[in-house]
Amino acid sequence: MFLNKKLMITGGVGFIGSALVRFLINETEHQVLTFDKLTYASNLQSLKAVSDNSRYKFVEGDICDKKLVSKLFKDFQPDVVMHLAAESHVDRSIDKPSDFIQTNVIGTLVLLECAREYWNNQNKKNFLFHHISTDEVYGSLNKTGLFTEQSKYDPSSPYSASKASSDHLVRAWHRTYSLPVVITNCSNNYGPHQFPEKLIPLTILNALDRKALPVYGDGQNIRDWLYVEDHVRGLYKVVSEGKVGETYNIGGFNEKTNIEVVNLICEILDELLPPHSQDKKINYIQSYKDLITFVPDRPGHDLRYAIDASKIQKELDWAPEESFKSGIKKTIKWYLNNLDWCKYVQNDNCQRKRQGLKL
Repeated sequence: MFLNKKLMITGGVGFIGSALVRFLINETEHQVLTFDKLTYASNLQSLKAVSDNSRYKFVEGDICDKKLVSKLFKDFQPDVVMHLAAESHVDRSIDKPSDFIQTNVIGTLVLLECAREYWNNQNKKNFLFHHISTDEVYGSLNKTGLFTEQSKYDPSSPYSASKASSDHLVRAWHRTYSLPVVITNCSNNYGPHQFPEKLIPLTILNALDRKALPVYGDGQNIRDWLYVEDHVRGLYKVVSEGKVGETYNIGGFNEKTNIEVVNLICEILDELLPPHSQDKKINYIQSYKDLITFVPDRPGHDLRYAIDASKIQKELDWAPEESFKSGIKKTIKWYLNNLDWCKYVQNDNCQRKRQGLKL
């Protein structure tokens, strides 16, 4: 039985990590150690609602700090590590790939070695290392086909290459040292508390400020969208019921072109907050779609991602609850109701300006 465990969550203050921590505190009885470096994309405001719970503990630190990581294992004695800590923005990885190699590759190596030492010394029979990764490791699909757990790796960006490297490390530590691991690869997440450099929150906030809504290339690149709370339920299914050594793909069954996503956001905003009904002295528009601007494409931009999530559906009885339309409406409403959070998290690292064009 997966009851009353100690879970150590790396990157637990980030977008997906904070959603996972909120789920664990609100929906389970587990003890949760949240470990995060508090980089530009992490904000403790995202965990304010659970911060007073006695089962929640936060430690600030870097996963590359082996001395600190080793101490956390020794002091907290986790039954499970759920490893989400990562640099994750493709555009930033184009500008500064070394940061992604350091955190995503070296940091994962440090965690694996500390986990292996702890597992061996404590003789933890039911210990598990859960590595959370991305579908971007598989590269680009054409207009047909789906990524499966057997798809070959073919990363296109420094970000996806760093995540592919960390996936390989985790599998190697399982095969070489028998460290108990599971790996999940997910499609594009969206939902509340996402940092405003990503497509969906960037589009929402730019629209509200009457700024251009940038769409890369012709807008026909396709992504499979997964509501973050659906993803978190999938992660918990895997960590509590998944088979050691296995990989599970978690997808949203919601393929959309980028221009479809931006158009739908504009349509929902037109309904919820009509631009012509507001007292705006500048940039008067009839629809937020008037702000859509096509910009030069991202270097190495993958055409299409789409996940076959039938394995987790059949073996662990997981499926997404949100359609893209229902999930995106919830997301937009959350941002409209939490503009103070949006202002708080934006700083010198997020001026909502284009990145990823340094070649």
